[in-house]
Amino acid sequence: MSTSTESAARTDGPGPLAGVTVVALEQAVSAPLCTRTLADLGARVIKVENPRGGDFARHYDDVVHGLAAHFVWCNRGKESVTLDLKSDAGRDLLHRLLAEADVLVSNLAPGATERIGVGAAQMAERHPHVVALEISGYGTGGPLSAKRAYDMLVQGESGACSITGLPGAPAKPGPPFADASTGLYAAIAILGALYERGKVRSADGGGRVAVSMFDTMAELMGYPLTYTRHSGVEQQPVGMGSPAVVPYGAYPTADGQTVILGTTNDAEWQRLARDMMGRPDLADDERYRRGPDRVVHRATLDAELAAWCRTLPLAELQAKADTAGIGNARFNTPAEVVEHPHLTARDRWREVETPGGPIPALLPPPVYEGRELGMGPVPGLGEHTDTVLSGIGLTPGEIMDLRDRKVL
Repeated sequence: MSTSTESAARTDGPGPLAGVTVVALEQAVSAPLCTRTLADLGARVIKVENPRGGDFARHYDDVVHGLAAHFVWCNRGKESVTLDLKSDAGRDLLHRLLAEADVLVSNLAPGATERIGVGAAQMAERHPHVVALEISGYGTGGPLSAKRAYDMLVQGESGACSITGLPGAPAKPGPPFADASTGLYAAIAILGALYERGKVRSADGGGRVAVSMFDTMAELMGYPLTYTRHSGVEQQPVGMGSPAVVPYGAYPTADGQTVILGTTNDAEWQRLARDMMGRPDLADDERYRRGPDRVVHRATLDAELAAWCRTLPLAELQAKADTAGIGNARFNTPAEVVEHPHLTARDRWREVETPGGPIPALLPPPVYEGRELGMGPVPGLGEHTDTVLSGIGLTPGEIMDLRDRKVL
């Protein structure tokens, strides 16, 4: 791997959340990505899993040395502890962990936290010092509150799929935006609550926080919801493009690749037409002078730009765009991004240990000057049970007895 100036100046060290302990009752993506983010920032994350199978995301596939791709993405840097939370002994151990924790994160099925004694009111009474954050599908108090929620379901319910794809052919956006964005909002909320707790220095300053996937997606739908509310118009999806801006899309090139070109204002359109394409006739055409007018004439302009792009190779198109000050990119597949020269040049890949062997993983997005965030191993199911339970006072004999009783 190459060494960049950006990473070469950094040294390993404790992250900004060193000393914070997080207990996670989590499945799938939203809560695991939240707690992985906290782990990347230095928190100790204790992932409590069912002894019979654990987080079901462990078994989505087996492509990463026998492990699931979703799981290794969202669960590095954690300690896995197995507890049967349907048993009295398992719930008692959970409360002993929480007595020494700073944060509880959960995204269980509706009503599950109350059934095991860690709902919002129960946490406020028994562990008031803990920041208790619960991720749900739809939040409380609404007609959908009791429904199960998965990424695709929430994206469909929130309208995100209706603005993705093409007219008559809606699509779910590829990345799990509902899951991932909810997890990141949850991490932000936890940081805010920890800051407040530290500021007031109160024994009961933990606070209870809730984040729902539906509320998160409704927030991310801010532009189309605002546009429709004030115009009465439901904008149609335009594939690789934007309903608000033209030209803004992907165009095949002469060498069989695809260039992505984007303009965001009238001045950029003028530069694209006049300087990049050499088409003063388009630049001077009154039909295209203003952004809203270009949207009306989307089909005509896209056809002109597509025909021109098909006459030139990608590298030449991008050079012309850079010279004219026009935003541009190369359309890449995941296989091409894995080998992306920009990631390599900036030394963004690291090696992370897993139960199946080391794998490459991308550094967390935040870049702290003088410090590289840690990237701990992906845990095997129950790998840290004995160590963690010993840390709260259990003897080897007690741990063995719990294992014989199938509590662990």
